[in-house]
Amino acid sequence: MKQSFKFARHIVVMVMVGLLLGTGLSPATAAINSPVRMVPQNFSALADTVSPAVVHIRVEKTVKHRGPAMGPFGGNPFGHRFGPERRPDFKQPGLGSGFIIDRDGYIVTNNHVVDGADTIKVILKDETEYPAKVIGRDPVTDIALIKIEAKGNLSTVALGSSDDLKVGEWVTAIGSPFGLQYTVTAGIVSAKGRAIGSGPYDDFIQTDASINPGNSGGPLINMKGEVVGINTMIIAGGQGIGFAIPIDMAKGIVTQLKTSGEVTRGWLGVTIQDLKGDLADYYGLKGKTGVLVASVVPGDPADQAGIKPKDVITGVNGQAVKTSRDLTSLAANLGVGDKAKVTILRNGESKTMEVQIGKRPLTMASVSGNGQKEKEGEYGFSVTDVTPELARRYNLEDTAGVMVVGVAPKSKADAAGIQQGDLIIEINHQNVATVKDFKNLIDQYKKADGINLLVKRMNAGLMVINLA
Repeated sequence: MKQSFKFARHIVVMVMVGLLLGTGLSPATAAINSPVRMVPQNFSALADTVSPAVVHIRVEKTVKHRGPAMGPFGGNPFGHRFGPERRPDFKQPGLGSGFIIDRDGYIVTNNHVVDGADTIKVILKDETEYPAKVIGRDPVTDIALIKIEAKGNLSTVALGSSDDLKVGEWVTAIGSPFGLQYTVTAGIVSAKGRAIGSGPYDDFIQTDASINPGNSGGPLINMKGEVVGINTMIIAGGQGIGFAIPIDMAKGIVTQLKTSGEVTRGWLGVTIQDLKGDLADYYGLKGKTGVLVASVVPGDPADQAGIKPKDVITGVNGQAVKTSRDLTSLAANLGVGDKAKVTILRNGESKTMEVQIGKRPLTMASVSGNGQKEKEGEYGFSVTDVTPELARRYNLEDTAGVMVVGVAPKSKADAAGIQQGDLIIEINHQNVATVKDFKNLIDQYKKADGINLLVKRMNAGLMVINLA
C-alpha cells in the first residue's frame, strides 16, 4: 500500500513539473505569477528580484543625561565641592530597513527608525554606503521618507495593493533583523484591519512571517514581488505575530511627505466613541450604526456647522460610518477647506450638516514665543488639550496637563529631550491645565533664565526638563 502511494505521488509531481516546463516557466517563476495562490516551490526568484531595492539603515542618535551622577546612597559620590557632576551625553546606534521607491533615491522606512537621528547611513545590497537626509516624517502613522544621492541606476520595487490581500495569502518580509542584512522570511497574512492601540489610524496587516527588531521599515512582499506593507512592529513576548502598515494607506502619506515634507489631514473637531452595547440601548439606537459625538471642540468645524454632543454621525459624503475608525479615516482623507456633507441622528431624526473641513491639530507644529502655533517656531514642539480620545489611547488616569503631539527634529525641544506623548503638568511650578495656560506661561517665562517643565512620561514617571 505504501509503495503504491509513493508511486502515485511521484507521478503527480512529474505531471506538475511537466506542466510548468510546458509553459516555459521555472517552478519559482510560476509560483510568483500563478493566479492560484498555492504553496510556492521556493522564494528564491522573489528574493532575487526584490532584495536589491531593499536597504539597510544605520543611525546614530545623541542620548542626553540631565541628572547628576549618583553615588550608592544618592547624590554626587564626590560631594559638592566642585558643584554637581553631570554624566556625559553619549551616541546611541540604531538600525532598521527600508525600500527604494524610485531612481531618484527616495526610500520609505519607519519614523521610529530615523526619529531624532544625528546621522543616517543607507547601505545597499552591493555594500555601497550613502548618507541620507530626512525628507519628511509622519509620527502618527510611523512612516518616514528619506533620500540618498546615489550614482548610477538604483533598483526599485513596485507598490502593490494591500486592499487586494486575502487572509491566508503568502507574503515575504525582507530586512535586517538584529543587523543581519537581507534576511528573507515567509509566512501568510494572518489578519487584516488590526487595531492594536498604537494610534488613531490603526489598520495593520498581521502576519506570521518572522519580524524582529531591525526589520522595521522593510517591505512586506506579495507573491508578485510587490510591496503590500511596511513592517513596523511586533508584540513583546509574542511569536509569529508581526504587523505591517498597509501600503494603500502609506501611498498618500508618502506623496505628501515628498511634496511638502509633512502630512496634512482633515479635521472635524469632535471626540467620538463607538455606539454599541449598553450605550446604543441608552440612546435608543440598538441595531443602528454610527459613532457617538462625545464632545465638540469650541470654534472648530463641527461646532461651526452646528454638530452637538450626543449627536450620532452615520455618514460622510454618502459613505457610511459604522465605527470610530471609519470616521477618523474618512475625515483624514478630506482636504483642508473642503466642504463635506455629514449625516447625523439627533433625537431619532436624521439631519445633514455641511462642515468646512479644518486641519487636524495632531501634526508636527510648534509653539513659538508669542504663544501661537506655527511651523518651525522658537521651541519646536506642539501640544494639545487632553481629550477623552487621547486619555484612552495613552491609558491616562489623570488628565491634568497638556500633551506633546509633535517635536521638530533638531529643535530646542528636541535638544532638551521633550518627546511626543509627554504630559506637561507644570511650568516653573505653575499648574498647566489647558493649552491656553501653557501658551501664557511660555510667553511669561520666555525671557527668564530658563523654563522648567514638570513632565509625566509613560513608563518613566515625573521628570523635570529645562527648556533653555
